[in-house]
Amino acid sequence: MVAPTRGRGGGGFRGGRGDGGGRGGRGGFSGGRRGFGSGESGMKRGGERWGRGDRGGRGGGRGCGGMKGGSKVVVEPHRHEAVYNEKRISVQNEDGTKVEYRVWNPFRSKLAAAILGGVDDIWIKPGARVLYLGAASGKTISHVSDLIGPDGVVDVVEFSHRSRRDLLNMAKKLTNVIPIIEDARHPTKYRMLVGMVDVIFFDVAQPDQARILALNASYFLKAGGNFVISIKANCIDSTVPVDIVFAQEVKKLQVEQFKLVEQVTLEPFERNHPCVASTYCVPKKQKAAA
Repeated sequence: MVAPTRGRGGGGFRGGRGDGGGRGGRGGFSGGRRGFGSGESGMKRGGERWGRGDRGGRGGGRGCGGMKGGSKVVVEPHRHEAVYNEKRISVQNEDGTKVEYRVWNPFRSKLAAAILGGVDDIWIKPGARVLYLGAASGKTISHVSDLIGPDGVVDVVEFSHRSRRDLLNMAKKLTNVIPIIEDARHPTKYRMLVGMVDVIFFDVAQPDQARILALNASYFLKAGGNFVISIKANCIDSTVPVDIVFAQEVKKLQVEQFKLVEQVTLEPFERNHPCVASTYCVPKKQKAAA
C-alpha cells in the first residue's frame, strides 16, 4: 500500500517571482502543507496573494496610481521633457492650473547666450519655419521646438557621426523636428527635403562660414527673411585677433546681400564667439531673373 503524499511533495507550483511582481508572485497554487487535499484553502490563500501580486507588490504597482491633482495639470504635446538633464520649473497660474518650463542654459546653447547678450529679436516664434545648420546633439533644437510650437517646423542639418545618434533619438520625441544627416557645405544634397524658411540659425565650425551661410540662404531663405550666425573666430583664423576676424566676416556678409541688424558678443558664456543677427536681401541678379 502506497503511503499518501505529504503537502510538501504535492504542493509544487510555488509560482516564482514572475508576473505577479515582487512578493505577490508567490501565491500561485501553494496550498500550504496539505497539498492538493486542501484545495479550497490553498486556492484561497493563493488567490489572495495573487491579487496582491496583480497590484505589483514591490514592483511597479504604486506607480500606476497616477499623479495627484492631475485635473489641474496642463500637459502640452511634445514639450517639457528633459533633454540634457536641465532643470524644470512648475508655475501655478491664478486659476489653479500648472505650467512647466525648462531652464535654457546659456552655457550650453549659443542661441540662449545671444539672447542674454542683448539680441532684441531672434525671429523664432510660434508657427515659424526654421533651418538650423550645425545642431550637434540637439540641446538648442529642443528649445527651438518649444518656441515654434506644433504649427512650426525646424529642419536640422548635422553631419557629425558622433552627434547624429543623439539628434535622431531626440527627434523621435519632437514631432516638429526634421533631422537631415548631410553636410551644410553642400545644400544641393538636401534641396529637395527643405522648403523655404523664415529663419536660419547658423552654428557650423568651418573657415568659410559666411560662404556656407550665403549659399544656404540663396536656396532656402525667403526674401526679407532673417538669420542668426555664431561666428567661431578660432575656426577661421586663430592667428589673428578676434576683432579683425569678426570685421572681415561682417564685410563678407554684406557683400552677400545681408543687411546687418545687430551684432553682440557671447561673453562670458562663450569665448571668441561674436553673434550677428541680419536680414536677407535678394541679390539684384536674382530679382531680374525672377
